Amino acid sequence: MLSPRIVSFAAVLAAFTGVFYAGSVSEVQDEEAAEFVEQFNALIAGIDAPGIFFHNSSLALPMFIPLAGLAWGLYAAWATGYAVAAIYTTAPQLAQIPPLAILYLSPFGIMELVAYSIALSRSAMLFGAVAGRMPVVRQLVPAAIEIGVVLALLLAGAYVEAAMLNLGSGVPQVAGPLS
Repeated sequence: MLSPRIVSFAAVLAAFTGVFYAGSVSEVQDEEAAEFVEQFNALIAGIDAPGIFFHNSSLALPMFIPLAGLAWGLYAAWATGYAVAAIYTTAPQLAQIPPLAILYLSPFGIMELVAYSIALSRSAMLFGAVAGRMPVVRQLVPAAIEIGVVLALLLAGAYVEAAMLNLGSGVPQVAGPLS
C-alpha cells in the first residue's frame, strides 16, 4: 500500500501538469501575447540566479498554506502555461517544442515541478490535519523539512536556469512577428 504522502504528491503532480497544460493550449490574442512578451522580456532582462530564486520562492512558499496553497499553486500552474501559450503566439517557431517538454525535460523545469508538488501536497496534508483527519503536530516537522527541500531545489534550479538563460550572448529575448 502506498503512503498518503506519495499518493498526495502524485495527485498534485498530475493536477499541476494538467492545469499547466490547459494554460499552455489556451488561445491568446495577438495583442495580449505581444504585451505579455514585452513585459516578460523586461522582467528577465538582466535577471540572475538570486532573482530567479526569489521569484520562484515567493511563488512556492504560499503553496504550503493549507488548502489556499492548493488554489494558489494551481493558479500559478495555469498562469505559467498561459505564458507559454503567449510566447508561442508571438514566436510560432517555438511552438514546435511541446509545452510539457518545457516542464519535464528542462533541468530547472523538473526541479521547480518537484518543488511545487512537494509544497502543494503538503498543503493538502496540512489541510487534512487542520480539518481533524490527522494530528497537526505530527505534520509540522515534515512541513519544515519540506520547506528546506523546496528552497534547496529552487536554489539549485535558479542557478541552472540562469546558466541556461545566459548561454551564448546574454539573456535571450523572446521575439516573434508581433514584437
